[in-house]
Amino acid sequence: MRRYLVIANRTLCEQHLLDEVHRRRIADPGCRFHLIVPASHPTGAFTDEQCWEAAEARLAEALEIFAVGGISATGEVGDADPVYAVGDVLLRELGRFDEIILSTLPVGSSKWLAQNMVRRLRRSTGLSVTHVLAEVAAATSS
Repeated sequence: MRRYLVIANRTLCEQHLLDEVHRRRIADPGCRFHLIVPASHPTGAFTDEQCWEAAEARLAEALEIFAVGGISATGEVGDADPVYAVGDVLLRELGRFDEIILSTLPVGSSKWLAQNMVRRLRRSTGLSVTHVLAEVAAATSS
């Protein structure tokens, strides 16, 4: 039974990530997922409490969507920096994960890609990292 550490923020409930998780579940029906939602800081004025509450709301929604889809998942809110958030989980649960699934916004929109998050996670954890990209939303005219 494989265990996956899923890191996502704004893309947590997007179809590209749900499709990836479903593919894993079909290949290994007993696999498990642990979601990490970094308490990311938005632009503009914010408090740490607001960031944490927003991340908790996204996590609750995702866990509900996963459960409706028959996917066994747990989750937590983590540090605003995904590398630190993953590190905290791995320190507590060393050796319990087989792979990381990182979900990001598209190139050009993603702060995580601009920060070389895929490479940083591979280097800091030694785990395989699968990167899934959200699709660019279709432009609508008004």
